[in-house]
Amino acid sequence: MTTNIDLNYVLNFTKELLEIPSPVGYTEKAKYRVIEELKKYNIPYFFNKKGTLIATIEGENNLEGKMISAHIDTIGAMVKKIKSNGRLELIQLGGIIWSGVEAENLKILTIDGKIFEGTLLPNKASAHVYGDDARTITREASTMEVRLDEEVYSKEDTENLGISIGDFIAFDPRTVITKNGFIKSRFLDDKLCIGQIFGYIKFLKESKLKPKNKLYICFSDYEEIGYGVSYIPEDAKEFIALDIGLVSPDSQGDEKKVAITIKDNRAVYDLDIRKKMMEICKNNNIKYTTDIYNRYSSDASVVVQRGADIKIACIGPSVDASHHYERTHISGVLEVIKLLINYL
Repeated sequence: MTTNIDLNYVLNFTKELLEIPSPVGYTEKAKYRVIEELKKYNIPYFFNKKGTLIATIEGENNLEGKMISAHIDTIGAMVKKIKSNGRLELIQLGGIIWSGVEAENLKILTIDGKIFEGTLLPNKASAHVYGDDARTITREASTMEVRLDEEVYSKEDTENLGISIGDFIAFDPRTVITKNGFIKSRFLDDKLCIGQIFGYIKFLKESKLKPKNKLYICFSDYEEIGYGVSYIPEDAKEFIALDIGLVSPDSQGDEKKVAITIKDNRAVYDLDIRKKMMEICKNNNIKYTTDIYNRYSSDASVVVQRGADIKIACIGPSVDASHHYERTHISGVLEVIKLLINYL
């Protein structure tokens, strides 16, 4: 049943999304690229009051619905201060790790649509100048700065370019797909899951199939700071967040398998759904792991914590080095889509 998954399509669309900056609060361009893809498949969509994009697919049974989500926002940063030397001090958006973006190229996205380039460096970057301080300085917001690729030497020089406090920072994703199937990139969390959803949609359309139930697809846009999904349709009985699993010494995470989350630091996921998913995996030779994450939450766990009357689950590709330079494998990407197809 799952031999018609177009993996190249999933990877190409994911790579395209990864190249569109979408740090928390700056998601419109990526959102409208998703809309273009929905239109390609004639899938209706709407926005809730918050501006979240939600698509709908008719099912064989439209009396009860299910909802799935993947978040379009990524971690990033914002200009907090223009320093006296013309360089920028940043404040993080979401759980960014400063050492993970050290020496990375970036774009400054101004409020009036200008784009400038720069690099994030420690304040004391040169070993020739600062000696051991360059090696030992703590990497945090106050000790890092953006070196602009412009001739600026004062706060006024930078302000005259049109850069101001509150401008967004988007780091280079550096996406690479290796010959042996590894996918390396920043922001696989969660743009890869959007790519997987469209792999599922393409499979449905080409196979001329419908999901069992009416399906709502939420492309949430503030997940990285804890309020991604705020609208749950009244007829939706289950909510499945597509988000990354974790690879660590304390987990069973495997980059070549779909991760089924049991519990995170906000919620315990529904036991009946977990049992059904595990049974489906066993019966359809879908490779999977189950895991508990202590420093993690998803759109689904946040939704029930805020009082939503719905059963929840969370699945996704297991990713190594989350919120750093992330990596997974195409085999795991396929396993996620296979579980989506067989469960939905």
